[in-house]
Amino acid sequence: MQPTLDTGTRRYDIDAIRVLAFALLILYHVGMFYVADWGWHIKSRYQSDTLQLLMLLVNQWRMPLLFLISGTATWFIFRKSGAGEFTRNRLVRLLLPLAFGMLVVAPPQAYLEALTNGATQPGYLAFLKQYFTFQPWPDGAFAGSDFAGITWNHLWYLPYLLCYTLVLIPAAIWLRQREATLQRLLSRVNGYGLIALPVLPMLVYGFTLFPRFGNSNHALLDDWYGHAQFFTFFVYGYLLAGNTALWRTLGKLRGSLLWLAPACFAVFLALERLSPEDLSPVQKLGYGTAVYLNRWCWILAVLAWAHHCLNRPFRWLPYANEAVYPWYILHQTITVIAGYQLARWSLGPVLEPMLVLIATIAGCLLLHEFLIRRFAILRPLFGLKPLPTGAAVSDRKRIVLN
Repeated sequence: MQPTLDTGTRRYDIDAIRVLAFALLILYHVGMFYVADWGWHIKSRYQSDTLQLLMLLVNQWRMPLLFLISGTATWFIFRKSGAGEFTRNRLVRLLLPLAFGMLVVAPPQAYLEALTNGATQPGYLAFLKQYFTFQPWPDGAFAGSDFAGITWNHLWYLPYLLCYTLVLIPAAIWLRQREATLQRLLSRVNGYGLIALPVLPMLVYGFTLFPRFGNSNHALLDDWYGHAQFFTFFVYGYLLAGNTALWRTLGKLRGSLLWLAPACFAVFLALERLSPEDLSPVQKLGYGTAVYLNRWCWILAVLAWAHHCLNRPFRWLPYANEAVYPWYILHQTITVIAGYQLARWSLGPVLEPMLVLIATIAGCLLLHEFLIRRFAILRPLFGLKPLPTGAAVSDRKRIVLN
């Protein structure tokens, strides 16, 4: 099925990518508990050097993909609603879960991290009493502790997405009036252009913003290299969403992307491991090209093959779409708690990670299925729409995270 500008056509592949991308996020965060030499909130004693390779492969494109998919979903939603309604919807569905997450979901992570770092004494209630004074903690107490003493932790994606959405709205109104012209311009991008052109802004950011701001720090206010990247991918998703010609081009590229994406990663990995610390301008250009081309080719491969294989109404997709938002909010707190408790038992490098993953999935599943989706008061706190009046839970409309 080819994508179409008809907003009545359901893009099942976009829904499926969203579900699978957030599932990958859960696996990634479990992996962060075990990967060697990578800092995280707490770490297991069973750390793996081998895991670094797989984690490095994924972390190059996992968040850019999420922002791109969010931009794509934004196009479809904005086409169906006015700017006022769209803005109100985004504010409610992003700010309310963010506030609830910072006040209820994230504190257990902060407590266990502070406890591990020796920045607090055992006793969660005493920790909360200090947490809610909104005063900065000693350096290194927990992630985000130096800013108002409270953290959004893994929920940083929500304020970033809200900011990008609000910034895009005026441009989206302007572009809506010039839809035909925009689509004609985008349709002229051929296969090579679709691979190469989107990489150029990333190279500019790498040479201008990265040396000053470094990798994304998730702090919102001083994260300009992160904003430049993530917002650009968000805009790419918005522009890509409704253009039939670009999706046809992606379809033609999918075979080539099967070898091009791994080849780019191999080149990136070689340069990452073998390049000297002090690079010449030419070497910096080559390394930057490898980084951003690798990132973009993997995203294109995911989009192309998902559209080819997943653009159909799978029976599991409606339920999974609803589960994405609550699972995203819950998962890392469950992972950190499970990892902290299981690490005490010296279960070994195989059993412990298996149990941490099982606990994370089971916790998300049980809380979503038996509490969040069934109680009207909880649904908006986890970004879900109200239950349809007079309808059973099993018969309600699909709810998706955008």
